[in-house]
Amino acid sequence: MGRYYNGDIEGKFWFAVQSSADGEFFGAAENDPNEINYYTEDLEACEEGIKQCHEALGENLALLDEFFKNEPGGYNNTMILEQTGIEDPREALEWYARLELGKKILQALKKNGYCSFTAEI
Repeated sequence: MGRYYNGDIEGKFWFAVQSSADGEFFGAAENDPNEINYYTEDLEACEEGIKQCHEALGENLALLDEFFKNEPGGYNNTMILEQTGIEDPREALEWYARLELGKKILQALKKNGYCSFTAEI
C-alpha cells in the first residue's frame, strides 16, 4: 500500500524512504491531521530546498539518475550499491525522492504562482 499526494501536483511517496511530511522541506505547511494538506507560494524556499538536495546528493545525483534510467521497473539497496557504488543507498534515496517532490512543487509554483496538494499520512 502506498501513500500518495495530489492536488496541483500528483505522485506517490517512495516506500520506506520518503516521509509524508517532505512538503515542509520546500516551504509548504501542514493543514489537516489525517492527511497533510500543503499550500505554498514560497518559490524561494522551494528553490533553497532543491539546492540543499543537490548539495546532499553531490555526485550521487548523477549516479542515481543513471541507475533509474536503466532500472525503471524497481530497485533494492543491494542493486543500487552494486551498480552505483553508493555506500548508503537509503540516505541517498531519501534525498533523491525529496528532490523529485521539490521539482514537482517548483514546476507548479512557476506555472501557477502557488502549489497546493494533499499527502496521505
